Amino acid sequence: MKYDSIKPGRLWLDTNGRPIQAHGFSVFYDEKENRFVWYGENKEFTKKGGTVWTYGIRYYTSADLYNWEDRGLLIPPSEDLSDPLHPTYCIDRPHILYCAKTGKYVCWIKVMAGEIEQFMTVLQADRFEGPYEYVRKFYNPLKMHTGDFCLHADPDGRAYIWFERPHFQLICATLTDDYTAVTGEYSVHYDGLIPPYTREAPACFERHGKRYLFTSGTSGYFPNRSDVCVFDDCHGEYKSLGDPHAGDRSGTSFSSQITCVLKLPGKDRYIALADRWMPQWYVKPMAKRILSGMERHFRDYKPDTSPKEITAVPGILQKHNENTCKSRYVWLPIEWDGDKPGAKPLIRWRDEWRAEEL
Repeated sequence: MKYDSIKPGRLWLDTNGRPIQAHGFSVFYDEKENRFVWYGENKEFTKKGGTVWTYGIRYYTSADLYNWEDRGLLIPPSEDLSDPLHPTYCIDRPHILYCAKTGKYVCWIKVMAGEIEQFMTVLQADRFEGPYEYVRKFYNPLKMHTGDFCLHADPDGRAYIWFERPHFQLICATLTDDYTAVTGEYSVHYDGLIPPYTREAPACFERHGKRYLFTSGTSGYFPNRSDVCVFDDCHGEYKSLGDPHAGDRSGTSFSSQITCVLKLPGKDRYIALADRWMPQWYVKPMAKRILSGMERHFRDYKPDTSPKEITAVPGILQKHNENTCKSRYVWLPIEWDGDKPGAKPLIRWRDEWRAEEL
């Protein structure tokens, strides 16, 4: 099947006719190869009650944003239960930056092992396609537990990581020159919120000299209301602009969770790219009930602020209740509420759209 448009929330097949399996993902434009690259969590073997969470990191390439060729596993899983990349552990949200100083592609991956252990695994490679080798198997930046995160590099090479400190803060930390660790410089944002209001799934981008950060609330796989903030200094003051999803009365971000933002090459045009983790849960009243239940459940939540230095995983198979193999994608253009720098980004629902029309 050949596509000539994007239909948000619909089943999306690759050029071999199989569902695209790259979730918690990033998409970027490769100038050298004149192609788009999409990489994320491979959920093809995930099932309810199974022991596979993510089976490696898969990637796809496209010339037109519509038709994607499966290029296989960018980072394969490990068969060793003592390895953080064993598919039984919760391997989430890979992010890759190219470090011009070292000539390396640096990949950070969030890992959860057991009920409470959360940390980062850091790898690097000489080529985007790999092979990737460990730099840090078990890493707790700033000796903190780490949840959902994103990476961002400035044109001058200075880079940052944003991560949720479960479940009460959003941390921004400066990366070292080689992008494989944090320097110790950091700032705290959205402090003191608890689920479902804790901010997770950060996605940073820049426009007209301003930085923006999309975040979602915290409600498991049930969708919730997004927030977008604007700022100049990564460690300065963040100004919330509210929910960017215009006309979404359900408060569920059109039943999706933004994972990254793509700027179209050569244009002042941006696309908000999101996962729809559980298509079968696209029931607005149910989502509201879940959020209400989470408010009651976390009323007495006490964050764990003790220093963390995780050095091992459990070494046993983990069973998972979530079945995300049928997750879909919601890609929507970003509009702007005004022309001045710092204008609010707006995301409106479209049943179908084409990049050429933006």
